[in-house]
Amino acid sequence: MQAVSVIATVLNERENVPRLVASLLHQAPPAAEILIVDGGSCDGTWEWLTEVAREHCALRPIRDETCNLRLTPGPISKGRNVAIAAATSNLIACVDAGCTYAPNWLAELTAPLARGEAEYALGGSCLDMTDPTVWDLASAPFFGVKFSPSAPTKSCAARSMAFTRELWQRLGGFPETVFYGEDTLFDLEARRATQPAFVQNAKAIYRPQNTFKSACAQLARYAVSDGILGARRNRLFRNAGRCLGEVAAVAALPWTWIPLAVVAVLALHFAFHQDWLFPRTLKPQVLLARLVFSLAVPWIVTVNQIRGGLTKRSSPNAQNSQAQTG
Repeated sequence: MQAVSVIATVLNERENVPRLVASLLHQAPPAAEILIVDGGSCDGTWEWLTEVAREHCALRPIRDETCNLRLTPGPISKGRNVAIAAATSNLIACVDAGCTYAPNWLAELTAPLARGEAEYALGGSCLDMTDPTVWDLASAPFFGVKFSPSAPTKSCAARSMAFTRELWQRLGGFPETVFYGEDTLFDLEARRATQPAFVQNAKAIYRPQNTFKSACAQLARYAVSDGILGARRNRLFRNAGRCLGEVAAVAALPWTWIPLAVVAVLALHFAFHQDWLFPRTLKPQVLLARLVFSLAVPWIVTVNQIRGGLTKRSSPNAQNSQAQTG
């Protein structure tokens, strides 16, 4: 296996980073190095990284407080670019602090690159099924998160992404002008330059631990980002159409119930069509939560994508909010 540098950027991830690092240190074969750029954590993340790095020479933490929303509009991208610039390997693999990785993840993800079959590989993500919340199970399909490590995916997320240094250089790195959606923009440019390899058994294991409120907030942040970038307009039109259809169906109730029945059938389709055979979703509380979240999705997407397009301003996530007040 060719040498591979694994890179991540973190900010106030003290709860998540031990699980991430432990899974990366147990890769077989191991990564040549694990570079984690800290954007100025104030919760003990940096102190934990430096302590563990004394015991594991492969772990290379880098403190760069410019990788922070206070100082750059694209802190995640900047952190990744800083890490890649410092890496010593030609093959680069990206990970996310909210995930863990199976021991064979790195070998599987980078195999097409090592064989010279591709310059770019995507693994996607699957839900950590050890202790998912009801709202994790309800919201996962709307975020492109699968329930099985072997499920096919066409994900563009940097939670499980690998590429050659040459491709990263040709593309000019990750775009540092946007907060969210930076991996989507990188993916769009990468697919214009080369054909990606979709690796089936190389998923990031994602543990969001969502509540209804946090899942809605996450969806809203992504929609705002799409509005700022002018991306996924077809998605906006579809969701706006659902909103208008629901309003029209309710307005028509004094005369006929048929439009509302059609809306209800469509709501069930959108809620369950991606994974209706998955047994965990058959629990009554999950079925109800999925339906509720599915009904909320078009309104959250439509309102926030329009808001992003008009204001051109991203909302900070919890980690950046903590950094600004810490």
